[in-house]
Amino acid sequence: MTQDVELKFVVTNTLIVENIERSVAFYRDVLGATVLREGEPTFLRLGNVWLTVNRGGGPTDDKPDVITSPPRDLNPLSIFLNLRVSDIRRYYELWSARGAKFITEPKVHATELRCYMRDPDGYLVEVGQTTMTTGPLDLYL
Repeated sequence: MTQDVELKFVVTNTLIVENIERSVAFYRDVLGATVLREGEPTFLRLGNVWLTVNRGGGPTDDKPDVITSPPRDLNPLSIFLNLRVSDIRRYYELWSARGAKFITEPKVHATELRCYMRDPDGYLVEVGQTTMTTGPLDLYL
């Protein structure tokens, strides 16, 4: 970001986890995230995405009927992280070597190569490489 651009807001993704330290270790040590702040919550930067990692809990005065918790059933999917990479085979091998457990190897689809892994709490993480542009990250530049 250049100095003359005023930051209006930042979008973060919040993951409710059972064990903050275990989740931070996965995102930091396996996927290469940078820890910006430790504690409850912990803030991470993963590429150009900010992640907030926090424990679950009961209702609060500003969300009186909401209970936060990690996924209980891993099959229904309502949210997942989508990591777009420049070389899917390279990242698949790198992250596998660091302990990531992929569901399958990268598969060829109409406009991308992709595969999925789960984080320690069961959140689905898609790893994809676009094939519909000259460069795999051209859509995001």
